[in-house]
Amino acid sequence: MANPAEKPDPIPSTPKLEPKDEREELEDINGEEEEEEEYEDEDDGKPRTREDAIADRIKAESLFRRMRETPVAVRVHDVIVKGNEKTKDHVIEAEVDVLRQATTLQELLKASNVANFNLKALDIFDAVKITLDSGPPELPGTTNVVIDVVESKSPFIGQVGTFTKAEAKSSSLEGSLKYKNIFGYGDIWDGSLAYGCDHSTEVGLGMSLPRFRGRPTPFTSRVYLSTQDWLKFSSYKERALGLSLGLIASKYHELAYNIAWRNLIDPSQTASRSIRRQLGHNLVSALKYTFKFDQRNSSLRPTRGYSFISTSQIGGLAPDSRTLRFLRQEIDLRYAVPLGFYRAALNFGVAGGITFPWGSEYKSKASCIPERFFLGGNISPVCSLGGPSALWGFKTRGLGPNEPRREVQDNESGDTYERDFVGGDVAVTAFADLSFDFPLKWFRDRGIHGHVFACAGNMAELSENKNRNFTASKFLQTFRSSVGAGIVVPTSLFRMELNYCHILKKQEHDRAKSGFFMTFSTSS
Repeated sequence: MANPAEKPDPIPSTPKLEPKDEREELEDINGEEEEEEEYEDEDDGKPRTREDAIADRIKAESLFRRMRETPVAVRVHDVIVKGNEKTKDHVIEAEVDVLRQATTLQELLKASNVANFNLKALDIFDAVKITLDSGPPELPGTTNVVIDVVESKSPFIGQVGTFTKAEAKSSSLEGSLKYKNIFGYGDIWDGSLAYGCDHSTEVGLGMSLPRFRGRPTPFTSRVYLSTQDWLKFSSYKERALGLSLGLIASKYHELAYNIAWRNLIDPSQTASRSIRRQLGHNLVSALKYTFKFDQRNSSLRPTRGYSFISTSQIGGLAPDSRTLRFLRQEIDLRYAVPLGFYRAALNFGVAGGITFPWGSEYKSKASCIPERFFLGGNISPVCSLGGPSALWGFKTRGLGPNEPRREVQDNESGDTYERDFVGGDVAVTAFADLSFDFPLKWFRDRGIHGHVFACAGNMAELSENKNRNFTASKFLQTFRSSVGAGIVVPTSLFRMELNYCHILKKQEHDRAKSGFFMTFSTSS
């Protein structure tokens, strides 16, 4: 079927239906003027007159009229693939199997749009065109689906960019190289390298395969070697060599398995007691399931709709004694309500998470630091869908349970006394954001708008028998909160905000202050 941007032939010999709205199709056919008295028909090579063309047009108009009034029964006789010199037929057929399930012409048009999207999502074709043609004359009520693809001329794709994390005051240089469809199975091989100014690095090699030969979902795998520097916040560095396998990936469900050999080190020799006890090697073997349902009209500026995401993770799927055994559950619910003036909308959301070790004597064990929850970071909660994390006005890992570091001598400032934020086993956040257009047309045309917001959150420790001291009233009393207002400049890649944030409530040792902040947020 032709792409929506392409118009159908002015005088088609047979009704060739594009996957558009039927009204648009009818208007396109009626609006075309014929300039030639006769032309050569593409199917049989016989000259046709204007009367033949008018008759075909009347038939097409009648067909579209029937489609608007009642379902038109049709059966797909054959799916014909053209243009794939390298890509295997079954790779394409697996993505367009939805076409064979259609029983009416209306369903077939919708299925054609889905098939077109699926083929483009493979990222191995420069163009995709799907055409519905008449079936064999001896089989009335049938149609043939003709799929024309143009394979990518250049299989290599390279990208290099710099990214700034304003909340962490750090930048990184990232580059990637992809090689597409090497073996003709829609396979994509990629290598990536990222280096941060905070000395964090990651090198990765990945491979993905689409659905083929009966597989219900795509398959992905990735080998990585990474270093994360948390010395500034929690006095440790995290190094990991691992393998990630994407087992299931559909519209709503994802299932992945991760195994990694991880090492926590403290080159500064200033870590707090809780951090020091967890330094060393361990094995992470975890199964992760994600259910995601997002009906918002935008991930950067939602004005209507709702979304829900639930992530469940179980670690410890290996017999090694150094395997981390933990359970982790996160949920996040968002809702956007349009208010009907100046494109105003109220966004509000609540997120929560809990993690806990399991196994023998699990109540007295400490949960692993990297698997705990950390709140803070001046990123927008509107964009950070996935679980409790962001709070306006609080720095990265800037609140929650903390412990004093070892005292160190600083030649410039004398004795210094700092603290490590060790994270929590349970965390809850909530926010409300009222966005609205400015009255000036110049701002509206560029999507620049204003917003006022409020957020709150808290976390607590439960492992090592600390759940005995946990009470709901104490947890609510120690909630952190902030309010503010600002200007939002959205782009196709990220959301930039200039906000004034006022801290309403914080606890001792929290890293938060009132003032102006410039933040950059991407959708997650």
